[in-house]
Amino acid sequence: MTVRKWMFAVFAVLLLAGCSKKQEVGPGTLTGEKAKAGAKLAYEHSVNVELPEAQIAGRMAAMRDACELQRFGACNVLRMQQGEWRSSLVVRAVPGAIEPLVSMAGQGGRLSSRETHAEDLADVVSDNQRKQVQLDAYAKRLDELASRKDLAVADLITLSHEQAQVQQQRESLQGEAVMQQRRLDTNVLTLDFHDAEAGSRAHRLGESFRGLLDRLIDGLGDALSALAYGLPFLLLALPLAWAWRWAWRRITRRVIKAPA
Repeated sequence: MTVRKWMFAVFAVLLLAGCSKKQEVGPGTLTGEKAKAGAKLAYEHSVNVELPEAQIAGRMAAMRDACELQRFGACNVLRMQQGEWRSSLVVRAVPGAIEPLVSMAGQGGRLSSRETHAEDLADVVSDNQRKQVQLDAYAKRLDELASRKDLAVADLITLSHEQAQVQQQRESLQGEAVMQQRRLDTNVLTLDFHDAEAGSRAHRLGESFRGLLDRLIDGLGDALSALAYGLPFLLLALPLAWAWRWAWRRITRRVIKAPA
């Protein structure tokens, strides 16, 4: 084998290796996150998806159905927005459902950007637990007082009112604890869908012509509005101008006819 053929073979092997590496990486992977033991982290993901405009509505509907049917695990749709310039879908799902949902969103398109961030809930969780312990101890003390037989009727009424307020606060804290645990056990995924052709030259040119036409229509509308506002003043000013011209001509004629 000559040196030239050998170099060509090495170059071909490297090229194939590079191509296979690109195929393995793939742009559509984004895994869900679960906090490690002892950590209190709530994860959120944001993904921008570029698709042909005609496919966006159908893809969002399919993903909404996949979430509501729990196809990839526990999932709830939080918000769905469809508009001319932006369409988005926000879901809360278990970490294992994030990757298949993102892959489904990017089929036939491209993930232009991905972002993951976490919020540390350690302080709020600890504060909630501390308040619950304090209220539990206080409620127990109130129950002990309520069991006494020597309390007056007025004291019993006051005590019952205090017990009701404490119970309401305990239920509120328990509800907050459930919400905090839900944020720790699941991830929020925001999918923003954009037209894949929005960045092309033809699309930008079309948008420029559309903007020019819109500005032309707006300018014509403003001109007609200005004409409508000024027309009454013009109709009023015209007779006044004729009257002034008639009066001025009479005055100048008298001056000219007057003897020197």
